[in-house]
Amino acid sequence: MWTHKAWPGHRLPAHERLRHYAGWCNSVEGNTTFYATPSRETVASWADQTDPGFRFVLKLPRVVTHERRLGDADGPLRSFLDAIEPLGPRAHALWIQLPGSFAPGDVPALARFLRRLPASHRYAVEVRHPAFFTDPGATRLLAEALATSAAEWVPFDTTAFFDKPPTSDAERDAWTKKPRLPFRGVALTDRPIVRYLGRDDSTRTVEGWQRWVGIVAGWLRSGRSPTVFIHTPDNADAPALARRFHDEVRERVPELEPLPEPAPLGPLTLF
Repeated sequence: MWTHKAWPGHRLPAHERLRHYAGWCNSVEGNTTFYATPSRETVASWADQTDPGFRFVLKLPRVVTHERRLGDADGPLRSFLDAIEPLGPRAHALWIQLPGSFAPGDVPALARFLRRLPASHRYAVEVRHPAFFTDPGATRLLAEALATSAAEWVPFDTTAFFDKPPTSDAERDAWTKKPRLPFRGVALTDRPIVRYLGRDDSTRTVEGWQRWVGIVAGWLRSGRSPTVFIHTPDNADAPALARRFHDEVRERVPELEPLPEPAPLGPLTLF
């Protein structure tokens, strides 16, 4: 996402919001592609608004991952891959988010699916079945299937969010929808991807990400190139929090490139 009613760029015309977002952060989760495959023209406009080094992590359509559960999905998958082609190198990874019902017994289907995917893209898989996190055999089974195709395992860290009961409407809503899973901080590839959910209280969000600061700094020192997405239940302060996380990592790894300085929003005009 790159637009939110609480963010300054929301006041811009729709075709300029991504460009403004890219002045705050250098990567974005493409969640809308889960619900519908965009047109090539729309994707080309995304490319026009971002530098070649900007990172899109795009979610595969739900018809592929949830409705057909990775089987008999060649048509929708081809349409999706064709649509995102204009992004070129900006397509950092294709994100395969699987439903909570996708269990260890379904890993062979995932392995077959990954083997059929074109090598021109990198892939990252997010699982939500508890057994992958609590059963060593299931953990090993999934890790081996991903390693065979050089795919990454995306952790969605909600441990800080579920640490204490909700205190806002947005938190209460997220409490019923977000997965409650054990912490996982292991990278399988040189391009790990992390999704972190904090709280609407920024202080608690920052407290909860401290172990990620150390992990990400370690990945950078070892030559990896991680991508970290910061969320809160209302996401009102997400861009500023993402920049703060980057700054905290940069304090430990000074050679890390700084994020761009956001461009000021000028007065909106009719012409």
